[in-house]
Amino acid sequence: MRIRGLLRQSRKLVLIELAVLAMLAVGIAVAVSWPDSGPPAPTAQTNEPPPLDLPGIPDATAPVLMPGGPGEPAKTLSANEMSPMARPPHNNADTRFVTMMIPHHEQALVMAKLVSDRAENSNLKIIADRILAAQDPEIKTLETWLTDRGLDRNSGDGHRHEMAGMQTAQALNRLTAARGAEFDRMFVTMMTEHHQGAIAMANEVLTLGTDIIINEFASSVVVEQGVEINRMREVLTGRR
Repeated sequence: MRIRGLLRQSRKLVLIELAVLAMLAVGIAVAVSWPDSGPPAPTAQTNEPPPLDLPGIPDATAPVLMPGGPGEPAKTLSANEMSPMARPPHNNADTRFVTMMIPHHEQALVMAKLVSDRAENSNLKIIADRILAAQDPEIKTLETWLTDRGLDRNSGDGHRHEMAGMQTAQALNRLTAARGAEFDRMFVTMMTEHHQGAIAMANEVLTLGTDIIINEFASSVVVEQGVEINRMREVLTGRR
């Protein structure tokens, strides 16, 4: 009887050991099959707005509508058929005007610079300051016009023409020596002649020239210097 009891206890121990081994085997299998990164993390909730549907880059090959001439219909061209705007054409009259107007303006500056310490009338000093402020930038504009076209002051036939209104060296010397009321009278007389010469040259290029830029420049010369002539005369007669 005692032997049978020992056998039964031995069988129970064996069953328990087998159960424990089975559980260990299952645990090892699960550990081996599980990914290294662990179980998948839950999806994070964000408050980012949805992506914007932005317009694309404009089509560089889109057609361009070009107006036609008088009585002609408009034309549609592709972008690659468009050519850069051509520089406005110029002729000898334009070049002659520019090459003469530069030294003409430079003499006006010489005369205007004498006013500050020689003139008696304060209004005449104001007019001289306006001449200095206007004509110095205009000289630079005319020089740029020549440079852009591969020209210089000696281009064309402008240097061979007499520039209307230009004062002689002797006249400039007399003006430089004058003071007070005498200077005022001489300055107004000489600068009026000078401005009238510029207006005559401007009217000539308005008739014969073809360059749009020079046409606009000459038009402003006619208007602005005509106004300055009237102002100087008013100063001299005491009406200002």
